[in-house]
Amino acid sequence: MCGRYYIESDMADEIEKVVNDIDQRIRHKHFIGDIRPTNVAPVIEKSEYGMKLDICRWGYPLSQGKNTVINARAESVMDKPAFRNGIQYHRILIPASGFYEWNRLREKNTFSRYDALILYMAGFCDWFENELRFVILTTAANESMRKVHDRMPLILEKEQLSDWFDDRKMEQILHQVPVQLKRETEYEQQSLFL
Repeated sequence: MCGRYYIESDMADEIEKVVNDIDQRIRHKHFIGDIRPTNVAPVIEKSEYGMKLDICRWGYPLSQGKNTVINARAESVMDKPAFRNGIQYHRILIPASGFYEWNRLREKNTFSRYDALILYMAGFCDWFENELRFVILTTAANESMRKVHDRMPLILEKEQLSDWFDDRKMEQILHQVPVQLKRETEYEQQSLFL
């Protein structure tokens, strides 16, 4: 779930309202197009001066010779030794214009917010061989997503962004139901059998 998302260049202006400063090199190089696993992408982290935009590579290289781990289940993340350090000490926000999900017929669906240019996905990062890597937290799909997939990213509201970095509020956020999303698809195959 959540194997690809996208960033549009106009969302940088909105992010500047949340973070103290945006490095223009990040803005010009990383605020365009699709983000795939193992790509470097913008993330928001907490610093001693407030929220800060940085870059990080998507995916934990946990298993030798196996696929990179790109998502973690919100319901069990606190119980997984491989994720414990990241979720406790290195929480981040992953800004996106939207994300893609394919249904069982391999039809591409695009999900975005109805009410905002940016959706903020909850995540965390950690160091692997001198490189900072992140994963996106997922949760049970809400009604807007269930037709396509049973999981979705854990999406935060703008007023919850600083709460994500608060240890006392983080566990409550892990159990929330995300906002309803807008779903778009270029083509949806109809079936005679429901």
